[in-house]
Amino acid sequence: MAGRGPMRAAPSPERATMNGTEKNDKAADFANYFCTYAFLYHQKEMLSDRVRMEAYYNSVFKNAHHFQGKVVLDVGTGSGILAIWAAQAGARRVYAVEYTDMAKHAAKLVAANKMDHIVEVIQGSVEEIDLPEKVDIIISEWMGYFLLRESMLDSVLVARDKWLKPGGAMYPSHARMWLAPIKSGMGEHKMQDYEASMNDWVHFTQNTRHAFGVDMSTLSNSYREEQVKYFLQTSLWQSLYPSQVVGQPALVKEIDCLTVTLDDVKAVSANFQLPVFDGETRVSGFAGWFDVRFQGSPSQAADETVELTTAPSINDTTHWGQQVFLLHPPLHVRDNDVVHGSILMTRSKTNHRLMDVVIKHAIGKGAETASAFHIE
Repeated sequence: MAGRGPMRAAPSPERATMNGTEKNDKAADFANYFCTYAFLYHQKEMLSDRVRMEAYYNSVFKNAHHFQGKVVLDVGTGSGILAIWAAQAGARRVYAVEYTDMAKHAAKLVAANKMDHIVEVIQGSVEEIDLPEKVDIIISEWMGYFLLRESMLDSVLVARDKWLKPGGAMYPSHARMWLAPIKSGMGEHKMQDYEASMNDWVHFTQNTRHAFGVDMSTLSNSYREEQVKYFLQTSLWQSLYPSQVVGQPALVKEIDCLTVTLDDVKAVSANFQLPVFDGETRVSGFAGWFDVRFQGSPSQAADETVELTTAPSINDTTHWGQQVFLLHPPLHVRDNDVVHGSILMTRSKTNHRLMDVVIKHAIGKGAETASAFHIE
């Protein structure tokens, strides 16, 4: 099961014969992405997320008759708990695919829960493994920060196109991305951190020149660019209170997991209108979150739709939190003002599991300003 930080899903499909660059890319992808998920402490963090766990548990057991006698594929099984639940709900066979050595722990857990006659744990990438049969249901917890960070959905869609029977079901079946204006004091803190870093650079260059006779100031612009990206243009993980949302959220993207294609999620773009309802205030930035729903399939709708949301909450927070994009300076708004603009979210050119985001924004009919962010 996926979650905050690097994910366990398999890398993008590879050709049968890889050249040296491709092998290096695969090794780097493992080092940067998969390796964390081989540790139980990281699995524990995700398994301790009550909202997450209850949503998946309820989606399976409140629709248990959909699993009875069926063949299930669990993509990125992690600890194996989704595969165990599917078996407990009556699945005839469950294939639990895991790329990392967590597969060994999953197999041990499956056996300890007396489900090894139903659940087969397969260590490998879902793009490369071979199953003896098609499956009726694919279940996976593939969501990353702001839904698409980490690109695990790619692997789920490859599995769907290769192994899901016609009329089969995806768990979850649908996903949505949301964006809303927020107020926060983090903008001032990040600006102070940036200014402190630049002041420190000035002292550093002066000391280096006086003590060692080398003038480092020619690198000042490059250093400034690094610090701007780190302090001001990198989005933040936050667990916001609902009271920090100062305007109506806008739907950025809706995904039907049965029909969405890889091209559909390589880039996300949307225009938005965000009416402000918090009186005279300031918009410190934007918060992005997601929800997923378990609706079964068109041919066999869920008896009870279950939703997992990562929206700001007091009692139902998740380990995903919200992704916050701070504005420098903030926008000053009044009640009933409308913040309008657009968002473009693309994959980083240097690491396809990370995201680059450009948000254009203005109040009313004002000129739009563009802010660039990175989701690390």
